[in-house]
Order: sequence, then structure tokens, then C-alpha cells
Amino acid sequence: MRRDIFQAIADPTRRAIITLIALQSMTPNAIAEHFDTSRQAISKHLRILTECELVQQKQEGREIYYQLEINKMKELDKWLEQFRAIWEDRFNELDNVLVNLKKKK
Repeated sequence: MRRDIFQAIADPTRRAIITLIALQSMTPNAIAEHFDTSRQAISKHLRILTECELVQQKQEGREIYYQLEINKMKELDKWLEQFRAIWEDRFNELDNVLVNLKKKK
């Protein structure tokens, strides 16, 4: 089953994993130490993140390290930018209303 990037980031555990590996690449065991869940559950989350190309695996000897795929995060940011612009416009309008209300007092 092919998962959507938004399904991947909808889960709070997966968002926490993304936050962890944004700082440095980590092994599944190192990631699992930060959660109160089984190693198998973390592996499932990592598999989903990998399928969605949000993280990539890097083999170093016998260990597999997971690291954030920054280009995929940029895609998310680009999509969110349209909403950011809308909200900034709305906040600017609200600021103008508040300034006008203060002037009237």
C-alpha cells in the first residue's frame, strides 16, 4: 500500500521521529530509546516514513542509520506556504482593524 506524505506526518510518533533525526542520523534502537513503545512499532513507523521518502536509510557496517530527507520536507513547506500567506494576510487585516479601533477610542 502506497502511503501519502500527509498520512505519514499525521501520526504524532512519526512527527517525533522526524524531529529526532532532523538533528542527527540515528539507528532504530537509538530512536526507540526515546519512546515508550516496542522496537517493532518504531520499525513500522520508520518503514512508513521511508515509503513516503521522508527519511532515508544509510548502511554503515552492520548498522542502519535513518536520516531526514530534507528535499521531501521542502516539498511540504512549499505546499504549506500557500496557507501561510493566507493567514499572514488575515493577521495583517486584523492588525489594521485593531489599530483603527484604538484610534477611535
